[in-house]
This record gives sequence, structure tokens and C-alpha cells, in this order.
Amino acid sequence: MPAAHIVSHNPATVHPPAAGYSMGVELTQHRRLLFISGQVPERVDGTVPEGFEAQCEQAWRNVREVLAAAGLGVENLVKVTTFLTDRSQLVPNRTIRTTVLGDHRPALTVVVVDTVDSKWLLEIEAIAAE
Repeated sequence: MPAAHIVSHNPATVHPPAAGYSMGVELTQHRRLLFISGQVPERVDGTVPEGFEAQCEQAWRNVREVLAAAGLGVENLVKVTTFLTDRSQLVPNRTIRTTVLGDHRPALTVVVVDTVDSKWLLEIEAIAAE
């Protein structure tokens, strides 16, 4: 399905964003919104991959599965919030997110937090629109 009419806003009066996101995202038209609960890096069988990169890829796989269940794709994402457990995960998180999103630039927030379950190294929640 086509993405909603998404307009990025990156005003010259605000420090420019790092590559990979927009300062503001406006939906000029949409038919529906999908709010994706925080996706943790668990496989369908409940196991958790070892290491940050594998966990990040699994969490993104889960986000894409929820999008697909609604007939949407990553191009429909308008807001993504990622919760990391360690600052050292910022660069690998950005690298994997950029691979997943390609040229698409939703609004982003990354926060370093304690986790509910010590085996999870991140959690990703998102909003998509059509």
C-alpha cells in the first residue's frame, strides 16, 4: 500500500538533524494510523539472539512483521522511538536502522534506559500511517 502523504520539516533555524531522520514529519493526508507497541528482540519461539546487532535486527524484524500484518511497510513509518540499554549501542543502532529504512526518514528518538528484562538490549516502538 502507498505511504501516507508525508512531508519532512527540517527548518534552517534549527540545528540540522544527523543523517537518517527528520526534525518533524507532517501527515498531509492519511486513512489510518498504526501504533506499534515496543518490539523486543525475541524470536517467535521466545528465544533472544546473542549480541546487540543480532538483537537490533530481530527487533526491526518484529516491527516489520507488525507492519506487514497491517498491510504496511517501513515507508509508512512516521515516528520511531528506540530504547537502548547502553550508549555504546548508538552507532550500531544507527547503522542497522539506516539499512532497514533505506532513504525513508521518519521522526526519530533514541533514549538510553534500564530494561524490563536484562536479556533485552533494546526495544523499538513506532507509529505508521497510510
